[in-house]
Amino acid sequence: MIALLIRDLRLAVRAGGGFGLGLAFFLLVAVLVPLGVGPEGRVLAMIAPGILWVGALLACLLSLDRIFALDFEDGSLDLLATAPIPLEGVVAVKALAHWLVTGLPLTLAAPVLAVLLNLPVSGFGWLVLSLAIGTPALSVIGAFGAALTVGLKRGGLLLSLLVLPLYVPTLIFGAEVVRRGTAGLETGTPLALLAAITLASAALLPFAAAAAIRVNLR
Repeated sequence: MIALLIRDLRLAVRAGGGFGLGLAFFLLVAVLVPLGVGPEGRVLAMIAPGILWVGALLACLLSLDRIFALDFEDGSLDLLATAPIPLEGVVAVKALAHWLVTGLPLTLAAPVLAVLLNLPVSGFGWLVLSLAIGTPALSVIGAFGAALTVGLKRGGLLLSLLVLPLYVPTLIFGAEVVRRGTAGLETGTPLALLAAITLASAALLPFAAAAAIRVNLR
């Protein structure tokens, strides 16, 4: 499992489109929104939690089609499906690799980009916490969507249409954590719901993704 994780991390770095592209997209969102909305600090501070979460969500979405596509093209996915490692474990490892390449860098870079959107300093910790808890769910849900569309030509658009509705609860509760934390309000409920979504996704979706892969490989 560790060897598979290291292999996927190396492939992500070599193939590109993960670490650098996600951060670049996140940076563009943080730069372009103030230009479009205007320099008014109060307005930017009000919309910053939602904008930062939307940017992180879309940045994660950029590289989802690569989770299984490269392995499918070179035949590695067939070998992984018949390997002693459970296919559910393979899906979980690939989702973890995707999070390490995209979700984790976005989480670490978020406070820096939050400065561009005039987010109060009191919200930085809540932003990092919400992204750290919520972005793993984005990777697991994305792996499920990638499993459904593996092998399809031009499946990127279909993948986006399948995954984006499933991302909505994570987006809502993640942004709400930052919004409430910045305002000094109670954050226990949205934080618990965000964690529940991540835990439920990690517990259930690898099995659904593995079943989808088996069907697509027949």
